[in-house]
Amino acid sequence: MKDYQNSIAAAVYIVGAGPGDPDLLTLKAQKLLAVADVILFADSLIPEQLLQFCREDAEIIRTADKTLEEILPLMVERVRSQHKSVVRLQSGDPSLYSAMHEQIQLLTEANIPFEVIPGISAFQAAAATLKVELTVPSLVQTIILTRISGRTEVPAREELASLAAHQASLCLYLSARHVETAQAKLLEHYPADTPVAICFRIGWPDEKIKVVPLKQMADCTQQENLIRTTLYVISPALSQTNGRSRLYHPEYSRLFRQGGD
Repeated sequence: MKDYQNSIAAAVYIVGAGPGDPDLLTLKAQKLLAVADVILFADSLIPEQLLQFCREDAEIIRTADKTLEEILPLMVERVRSQHKSVVRLQSGDPSLYSAMHEQIQLLTEANIPFEVIPGISAFQAAAATLKVELTVPSLVQTIILTRISGRTEVPAREELASLAAHQASLCLYLSARHVETAQAKLLEHYPADTPVAICFRIGWPDEKIKVVPLKQMADCTQQENLIRTTLYVISPALSQTNGRSRLYHPEYSRLFRQGGD
């Protein structure tokens, strides 16, 4: 395991902060926060409590009111001119709806070294809170992570109704403002009584989860006045089921255990 001791190389570290709960921050993320010179903090999406892991003398730069064109020069200047280590702390996991792609492109063009540190995504934290497995044998074996078209367009081949046709465990991000449209598209393929977990600010002190039938998804969202930081988990796995994996079945043979006849 890499030990950062008291300093790290001058570079940008794109760190997934997880869904919000400080206890769900990875050990690697904590170690980086503890030694980094500069923290670029997405303060509209990450609870203040995560800053507890930072050095007392670290420079904290809040980015909720900044564009990428303002953020990138800050990172480049701190690394190139001041030879400082910079943590770009982002919500969830950087591989998912994080705008990391364009940051990486620009850092590469500027010849600024960087690393990416994964974080727990909201769908994983939601499943843990709900105490469910989203891939139940003989019921559902696929998880789809997606969003509905809004200001960011979704490619036509990934249109929500076509994804709903699989009736998989579908985790819908960034869609609360368009919940009526999303519900209508989901109802084209999922039964109206399919359970939906409406998860608001998972991992935050004020987190809220409501489990309702799909046909009530929009009404519940509007009654709770949820317009952002909301994840929907639509899945038959949210219902009580008796599905069992073969992996630990007494008749299942595998490398470390021989099953029965």
